[in-house]
Amino acid sequence: MPLQNRVTPLGEIVSHKARGQLMGNRGCLHNDQKQLVDRRWTRPAWVTCSLVSNSGNKRKLMTPGKYTELFFTDEATSFAAGHRPCRQCRYDAYTRFQKAFGKAFPEHGERPSAVSMDRALHASRIERRSKQQITFEADLHSLPIGTFFVSSGLPRPIQKFSDGYRAWSFDGYAQIELESDQLVTVLTPYPSVQAFKAGYMVGPQTSHLPGWAL
Repeated sequence: MPLQNRVTPLGEIVSHKARGQLMGNRGCLHNDQKQLVDRRWTRPAWVTCSLVSNSGNKRKLMTPGKYTELFFTDEATSFAAGHRPCRQCRYDAYTRFQKAFGKAFPEHGERPSAVSMDRALHASRIERRSKQQITFEADLHSLPIGTFFVSSGLPRPIQKFSDGYRAWSFDGYAQIELESDQLVTVLTPYPSVQAFKAGYMVGPQTSHLPGWAL
């Protein structure tokens, strides 16, 4: 049975055999039996890391007392789940996101600190009482590429691509047709969406994953 460490655009952490393009970290969420406990984060810094370690050694997953390794099918999924690029292992992506974040929110400074960005992201991704993922409504045509949303009548999360819309699953994306003038429920946290609009390019776009007719 695969470990419970795959994250969906809805913010759910599930057990699935699918491999990921990126790893995530938001603190230690597991016990000594490699099972998730009730908490879903232990710190506001939710980062997305490279799968390749600096040492080149294969990491032992869910080591007791260490952070829980989470996995995402692509970068857009990691953003939808509330993460941002890691400053250490994904420095180029981090600085691009930092600059775009500063452009979108000048009150945080031209080069906002990780602490400042994490506070803004955490306030926009998790409801304080219910602990549920925060969403917001927006016109579909106004959303930037890389944003995830859900639409009435469609059970799966949808990502906006440069060439249209695709419904997500662990196995790949399915091309779908949507009217661009409709109101949708956005999953990607508001600060990240604004950073996309300010110039952060989500990538790589995962059009190469298996697709099929919905």
